[in-house]
Amino acid sequence: MTATLPRPPFSRLRRLAARTTAACAALWMAACAPLPMTEGSNTGLQIDPNAPVQVALLVPAGSGDSNDALLARNLENAARMAIADLNGVQIDLRVYNSGASPAQAAQVATQAADEGAKIILGPLYGATVNPVGNAVAARNINVLALSNNPTVAGGNVFVLGPTFNNTANRLVSYARRSGIERFGIVHANDIGGQLGRDAVVAAVQANGAQVAGIGSYALSQQGITSATPQIAATLKQAGAQAVFLTASANADLPIIATSLPGAGINPADTRYLGLTNWSVLPQALSLPGVQGGLFAVPDRGMTANFEARYNATYGTMPLPPAGLAYDGIAAIGALVATGNRNALTKAALTTSQGFQGTNGIFRLLPNGLNERGLAVATIRNNQVVILENAPRSFDRAGS
Repeated sequence: MTATLPRPPFSRLRRLAARTTAACAALWMAACAPLPMTEGSNTGLQIDPNAPVQVALLVPAGSGDSNDALLARNLENAARMAIADLNGVQIDLRVYNSGASPAQAAQVATQAADEGAKIILGPLYGATVNPVGNAVAARNINVLALSNNPTVAGGNVFVLGPTFNNTANRLVSYARRSGIERFGIVHANDIGGQLGRDAVVAAVQANGAQVAGIGSYALSQQGITSATPQIAATLKQAGAQAVFLTASANADLPIIATSLPGAGINPADTRYLGLTNWSVLPQALSLPGVQGGLFAVPDRGMTANFEARYNATYGTMPLPPAGLAYDGIAAIGALVATGNRNALTKAALTTSQGFQGTNGIFRLLPNGLNERGLAVATIRNNQVVILENAPRSFDRAGS
C-alpha cells in the first residue's frame, strides 16, 4: 500500500535536526582516541572537603557562533543553579570558553589544571572531549563530559549525555519480557546511525535475543525511499518480530516511519522501537510506524520540575544540555558532601547507588559510559502513554 502521509522536505528536516542536535549535545563528530590508562586505575585528584572545591566548567562560547553562546549561557546557568541547591558544600566554579575547536578546548583544559581545577565538567562537543581528557590525564584530573558519544568515553573521561547503549538495553529488556526475541535494525549510514546500530546489536546479544536483519539508508529523502523496499525484504526474510529505528524525530524518522510501513512492515505485526525520543516533535506522534511502538523517555516528572525551576530563575526554558551541567554539579556536590578526600576519584564517581539528576536517577560506569533510569513509552491515538515508569533508585531498577 502506498503511504499517503505528506513528507516534509528533507532539507527542512535537516535544518530542524541541526538545531535540535546542537541542543541535545548529539554531535557525532570524529574524536581523538582517549589516552590509554592503566586498567582499573583509580584516576582523580584528592580534595580538601572542608575547603571550596574548584570545578572547571568548559562551555562552547568563544566559537563565534551565537548558538554556541546560547548553549554556554544555559550550561553556566544550570551549573550555578545546582550550586545554589547544594547544602553546605562549597564549589568554586570557574568557567572557561572552550569553543568548538579541539585545540582551544585542550588549551583551556590545561589552563584550568594550571589554575587548580580538581575536576572538569564539559566540554559539550564530541570532537573536543578527548583532547581535553588527554590534556589533563597526566595531571590525574577526571573529566565529566557533556557529550553523549560513547566513543570518547574511557580512561579519565566520563560522558554524562544519554547514550544509545542505555536506551537499547532498556528497550530490549522490556521487549523480551513482552515475548519479542528477534530484532531487526534499520539505521542511517552516518556515524550516529552506525553507533545506534552497534548499541542495539550489543543490547540484543547481552539480553540473549537475536538480531534478525539489518538495513541501512543514505541520510537523504531519496536515499531513504530508494532503500526502503530492500530493507523491508531483508526484515521479512529474517523473521523480525520488532524493528529498531535509530532515526531522529527531527530528521529521518518522518520518512522512514512512513515509507517502511508502506513497504509492508506493518506495525500491527512488527513492533517498531525507537532509539531516540519520538515525543520531542509532536507531529511525529501521528506517523504510521510509531503507532504502538516502544521508545524510552526520562522521568517526566523530574524533567518538568527542573524546567519549571530553571524558567522561574532565568525567565526562559532551558535547552536540553543544561540539565547535564546541573547533573554534573549535583554529582560532584553529593560526593564532596561525604567528606571523603577521594570523593572525585573514579572509584567514588562510579558509586553503584548513583545520583539524582534533572531527568531522574543516573550513575557513571567504570568504562566511562552512564546508565540513566528511563521510562518505557508507547503511542496510542497519537498520544504518549507510559507503559513502565522510570525507576527512582537503582536497587529497584530491574530492567
